[in-house]
This record gives sequence, structure tokens and C-alpha cells, in this order.
Amino acid sequence: MKYKIACDIHTHTIASGHAYGTIREMAKAASEKGLELLGISEHAPGIHGTCEPVYFWNLKNVPKVLYGVEIFHGSELNVLNDGTLSLSDNYIYFLDYGIVGIHLNCYENVGPEKNTDNLIECMKHPKVNFISHPDSDDTPVNYERLVKAAKKYDVALEVNNSSLVEYYRRINCHENYRTMLKLCMEHRTNIVVNSDAHDPQHVGRVNLALELLEEVGFDEELIVNTSKEKFKEFITRKTRNIKKM
Repeated sequence: MKYKIACDIHTHTIASGHAYGTIREMAKAASEKGLELLGISEHAPGIHGTCEPVYFWNLKNVPKVLYGVEIFHGSELNVLNDGTLSLSDNYIYFLDYGIVGIHLNCYENVGPEKNTDNLIECMKHPKVNFISHPDSDDTPVNYERLVKAAKKYDVALEVNNSSLVEYYRRINCHENYRTMLKLCMEHRTNIVVNSDAHDPQHVGRVNLALELLEEVGFDEELIVNTSKEKFKEFITRKTRNIKKM
């Protein structure tokens, strides 16, 4: 593969309610895969069976390094139909980063323009660094507007390997990603490549996503998780820039 992904920052443990590994099991798998950094991003309220908000408040108790892998903590925050997030700021500010995604468990599809409006509104939050799996026609978006807004608000759009797996495949995700990636190169908008692992065996598994990037000739410079240094710089840059305003 042309690309090397050093950090997998969209993963879930048993705390999300429908995943099957502990933090330590996921970290061990990351170490075995040669990853430099693992991001644990449990689902925020709105997904059935996920952890209570107090979970995010207490993340300070988790070791910063496990099996030689640096551990960061985010959350996959839900977009709500009023354009707000499903976790309050009282808890969001304990996170290292935020991933925002539309999930039909707690969202009603309102068409591409309004779906895009809601995602863009959530992008403005200073702790939101990523948009998760913006790829399914179940909740279509206007990719031109989404990519331009991601550039404006310093947010990376995810290419999600799990979306591309045959038995998970989201509706029209290949074509949607091709459209999104072309626009990202045109507007110099960053992306992040993740496994969305719900079990230790899937940590670091991004082969289908990388094959797609190779197919479209994507510019490696725009991928934010090719090294842990690049990832760390990216997630802190937005906050630094807001403070300067």
C-alpha cells in the first residue's frame, strides 16, 4: 500500500454497548498492528446501550500508554435534528477530540441540504475535529458544501473502512466517497482514515479505505493520521486558532 496509517482514532469498546473488547484488549491489538496511537471514541448518548456521560468525565483514570501505544480519548457524538450534539459541553471538554456523525438511532433523515446544515452547525464546536462516515444515501449530504465547510472549520472528513466492508456496506458509499475525495483534493480539505473497529481483531484494519484512496490517487498530505505527531497537531490546531480570534 502507498499509504501508512499510524493512528486509528475511531474505535469502540464494550462501553459503547455493542462492541466486544476492553480498552486493554484494543490497545494490545493496536500494538500488534504496529500503531503509534489508538483513539477510543465511545458512542455518546442517543445510541442504545452506550455509556452514561459520567464515563467521559472519568477518562483521566485510563493510562496514557498501554502496550507501548499512546491512548487518546474521544467520543462519537451524535448530530441531532436541531443541529446540536447529543453530549453536553460539561462532558465534551474532557475529551481529547470529538467525532460527529449522523446515526438513524437518534436522527431522522431530512434530506441532503438540511442534513448538511446540521453537520455544518456541529462542525463549529471547538472540540469537533472529525465527521464520521459521511458516506450513506440513507442520510445524503451535499458534498460540495460539506467539504468547503470542513475546510473552513478545520474538520477532517472520515473515510471509514467498516462502511466499505461487504456485509456492512452503506448505501452507495463507494461513489459517495469518490465524490467527496475528489472535492477534498480540489479544496485542500483534510481527511482521516479509520477502522471503526468494534472488536480487537478489526483495530487498524483500513485496507479497503486505502485501496479506495489509491484508486482515486488521493494526496497523502491531506491525511491527518499518517503519524501521531501530525494527528496531535491537527486536533490542537483548531482550539489554538479559536483562541487567537
